[in-house]
Amino acid sequence: MPSEADVKFEIGHVLFIDIVGYSKLLIHEQLEYLEKLREIVRATETFRAAQREGKLERLPTGDGGALVFHTSPEAPVECAMEIARELKKHPELRVRMGVHSGPVKEVTDLSEQGNIAGAGINIAQRVMDCGDAGHILVSKRVADDLEHYAQWRPLLHDLGTCEVKHGVSLALFNLYSDEIGNPEQPKKFQTDERKIDVVTPTAPQKSIAVLPFENLSEDKANVYFADGIQEEILTRLSRIRDLKVISRTSTQRFKNTAEQIPDIAKQLGVATILEGSVRKAGDKVRVHVQLIDAENDAHLWAERYDRQLDDIFEVESDIAGKIAEALQATLTGAERRAIAARPTKSTEAHELYLKGRYHWRNFYAPGYERVREYFEQAVALDASYAPAYSGLSLYYAWAAANAIFPPDVWPLAEEYVRKSLSLDDTWPEAYNSLAAVEIYYKRNWPAAEHAFQRGMELDPNFGDLHSHYGMCLSYLGRFDEAIAQTERAIQLDPFFPGTNVHYGTLLFFSRQYDRAAAQLAKTLDLYPDYAAAHEYFGNVCAKRGMSHEAITHWCSALNLNGRSEDTRVLEQTFKAAGFDAAVRTLGERELEELEAKRARGEYVAAAHYVFVHIKRGKLEDALALLPKMAEEPDWFALQMRVNPMLDPLRSDRRFGEILDTVTLKN
Repeated sequence: MPSEADVKFEIGHVLFIDIVGYSKLLIHEQLEYLEKLREIVRATETFRAAQREGKLERLPTGDGGALVFHTSPEAPVECAMEIARELKKHPELRVRMGVHSGPVKEVTDLSEQGNIAGAGINIAQRVMDCGDAGHILVSKRVADDLEHYAQWRPLLHDLGTCEVKHGVSLALFNLYSDEIGNPEQPKKFQTDERKIDVVTPTAPQKSIAVLPFENLSEDKANVYFADGIQEEILTRLSRIRDLKVISRTSTQRFKNTAEQIPDIAKQLGVATILEGSVRKAGDKVRVHVQLIDAENDAHLWAERYDRQLDDIFEVESDIAGKIAEALQATLTGAERRAIAARPTKSTEAHELYLKGRYHWRNFYAPGYERVREYFEQAVALDASYAPAYSGLSLYYAWAAANAIFPPDVWPLAEEYVRKSLSLDDTWPEAYNSLAAVEIYYKRNWPAAEHAFQRGMELDPNFGDLHSHYGMCLSYLGRFDEAIAQTERAIQLDPFFPGTNVHYGTLLFFSRQYDRAAAQLAKTLDLYPDYAAAHEYFGNVCAKRGMSHEAITHWCSALNLNGRSEDTRVLEQTFKAAGFDAAVRTLGERELEELEAKRARGEYVAAAHYVFVHIKRGKLEDALALLPKMAEEPDWFALQMRVNPMLDPLRSDRRFGEILDTVTLKN
C-alpha cells in the first residue's frame, strides 16, 4: 500500500463514544439520549478549547461518535474524564469510551460528504468495543504516552490483550479512579471469549482482491476512470476459473483506508492483493500496479504503464495475464481470449460506458437516470458495443423486477439483452439480465436457470449471479440450494449490502427466523443506516414475537427514509395501544404514502397494496388485489408461495386458487 506519508495521514488522538444498549431503545429515546450526550460532550472544557483552536474534528455515528483531537494525547482522556463526571448525574445514559492515537485522514465519502478515515478511528472503536457501560479503555500506545506524567499513572490499570476484529490483538488499559470510570474487569476479559469476529479460514493461494485504484489525475472528476480501470481488470481476472476473485463492491470498502494489507486480505479471504493508481491527462494514461503477497506484505510483481488512451484495453489485458502467471493459474483458451478482449474501438464510447458503470454502482444516490443516458450515448457512438447494451438491459430489468418501473419496460430489457448477446454471447453480465427477463417477465424457469448456469460458467467469480440464482431458487422452495448459492455469493462479495440482505430475506422465506435475525444483525453491523435491512429485521422480529424490537427497526427504516412523522405516530400508538394497533397504524400511514405516489403519476405495484392491507387488518381488500399481484411480472408475485408476510391470507380458499395461477414453465 502507499505509505502513510504518501497519502498524507496525520496522527490524531481519538476518543470514541457510544451508548450501550442503544439499538434496544425506542426511536424517541434514542434521539433524546443522543441529544443529551451531545450536550454533555459539547460542554466539556477540553472539547471547547480544541474547537476554538480549530484542532478538533467530529465523526458522528448512529449511537455516539468520535472526537479527533489534533492537540495532545492527553486531550481525549481529559475529555473522557469530564464526560464521565457529568454522566454520574444521568444514570439512564450508559456510555462506554475508547481512546487511541493513530493515523487519520479527511476523506470524501460516496455521498460526497466530508468524513474521517484511518486506523486511528478504526482502532479507537475496537478499543471501545472491548468495554462495557462506564468503561474508559485506552490502547497501550496512549498508556505509554500517559505514563510520562505522574498524574495519570495511578489511573491506568493493565488489562492484558484482547483479540478484536480480523485477528488484531490490542493491549488495553482500564482508566478509572474513585470518581470516574468502571473498575470492573470488562466481560471480554472475564472469560475466554476475547476473540470477536475473527476470520479463521485459510485463504486459497490462488485468490486475489483488486483494491480501488487511486485517482492521481489533476481532474478529480476522473475518479470514474480510475474506478473503471480497477473494475475492468477485476472483471478480466474473474473469468479465470482457477482463481478466487473478490467482487469490486466488497473491495470498495477499503478505499482511502489506512488498514494494512494483511488485515484487508484476512477480511476478504484472499492470499494476494493488487493495488494501483491511475493518472489520466488528455489522451494519455499512466497506470501503476503492484501485486502483494498478503501474508508477508511482500511485492510479487509491479509494473508502470505509460500509454495512449487507445491502448487501455491492452494494459488491462497485460495486467490480468501477468497476475494469472504470478499466481500460477491454469488458463483455458477461452479464458485467454476473454482477458484479452477489446469490447469497443471507440475510446469515447468506452469512457461513457465507464461513467454509466460508475453511476450504476451508486444507483441509490441521485443521478440514477444518468446510468441509462450514458449507456445510450455509448451505443450511439458504437452500435456494436455489447457491454453497453447489457448495461441498458440490466437498468430496466433490475428496476422492473423490483417493481420500481412499470411492467411495460420489460420489452426494452429483453430487446437490449438480446442485442448484447447477438454481438457477444460470452459477456457474463448479460446472462444475469437474461435470467431476470426469463423468470420474471416470461416466467420460463428452465430458460432462466440455463442463463444462470451459462453466466456462472463464463464467470465463476460473478457474485451477483450466485445471489440472484439463490433468491430465485427460494421462490421454488429449494432452500438448501438457495442458501448454498447465496453463501457462495457472500464468499465472493462479503461486504455487498444487497447480497447480505438477500441472504437474510431467503432465510426469512425458509422460516429460519433465528438465522435470519443473525444475518440481518450482521448486515446492520456493517451498514447501520441500511433502511431495507431494518425493515426486514422488523418483519423477522414480528414473526419471533419480539414486538418492541420490531417497532424499533421499523421506526429506524422510516426515519432513514425521511418519514419522521410516521415514526412518531407509530411509537405513540405502540406505547398507548400495543403492537397490533401499531401495525394497523403503520399500514394506514403506508397506504397514504402509496396513494400520494399514485396521485403524482408514479407506478405503484399491486403487491405494495396487498402488504399494506394485511398490516391494516383488511384481509378482504388484500385478497381483492391478490390476482393483480399474481399477474404482475416482478419478484413479489414469485414470492407468494414462500413469503411469511402473506400467511394471514393462506387459510382462505381463494388464496390457493390465486396462487395456482402463478405458474412457471417447466
